[in-house]
Amino acid sequence: MPELPEVEALREFLDEHLVRREIARVVPVAVSVLKTYDPPPSALEGAAVTAVGRHGKFLDIAVLDISAGGGLHLVTHLARAGWLRWKDDLPAEPPRPGKGPLALRVALADGAGFDLTEAGTKKSLAVYVVRDPADVPGIARLGPDPLADDFGRDRFAELLHGERRQLKGALRDQSLIAGIGNAYSDEILHAAKMSPFKPVANLSEDEITVLYEALRATLAEAVERTRGVAAGRLKAEKKSGLRVHGRTGEPCPVCGDTIREVSFSDSSLQYCPTCQTGGKPLADRRLSRLLK
Repeated sequence: MPELPEVEALREFLDEHLVRREIARVVPVAVSVLKTYDPPPSALEGAAVTAVGRHGKFLDIAVLDISAGGGLHLVTHLARAGWLRWKDDLPAEPPRPGKGPLALRVALADGAGFDLTEAGTKKSLAVYVVRDPADVPGIARLGPDPLADDFGRDRFAELLHGERRQLKGALRDQSLIAGIGNAYSDEILHAAKMSPFKPVANLSEDEITVLYEALRATLAEAVERTRGVAAGRLKAEKKSGLRVHGRTGEPCPVCGDTIREVSFSDSSLQYCPTCQTGGKPLADRRLSRLLK
């Protein structure tokens, strides 16, 4: 799933390629992709893009709607298997609905544009056309952005106060902190040398500081690593920069121990026993008592 660093890289890419260009057509191809109907996608046609923003894992393309005397927003969440594919020259013929990965096409007046695609049979990619990004329920529920200038250590500590979950689940909660998913929560916890199953309530003040610094550094480094990378290469760049996530069986780059995995029904986590759990493997999330 694209997370904060990849979505931020897409935002920067689109900001460079879309702003001041006119949208000619917005064509939903997959029946399930469009989550709003008023305004319709056709309301974006003929409008110029004014900015590209990000809210957690949501991309926000803002346009100037001259006819309505205000602005509109094309907002998308790429979900687990979605992606954005930029093309300098889109095909002239309109896309046809089918069983392929194409979910939505945005064509610019000069012939360029992009496709939103989604692999697999489970379709979760979502597109919204709204007058205010806050009209998107997922955005309205978002917690603060962890790379915002005002997201300091004390703000982080306030968010964790009273939290009763384990670290892994808390970091992935978009209503607590926006933009962190399965991959970067693994990376943050590895950098902080903490078990994914450690209860948030058990963190000392010093550990909160360590976790905060690991969070900021991990995300900032990932954003910097993806800066300037073309949209088509971002997935490969993400994988190459991960230290533990998706690397089960490989040596830990810090200590050399074998990276291990805990599997769930629809996901898995990776960790280093030596760095994070005192050398003891986590057998199962429900059975584990390794909470240190």
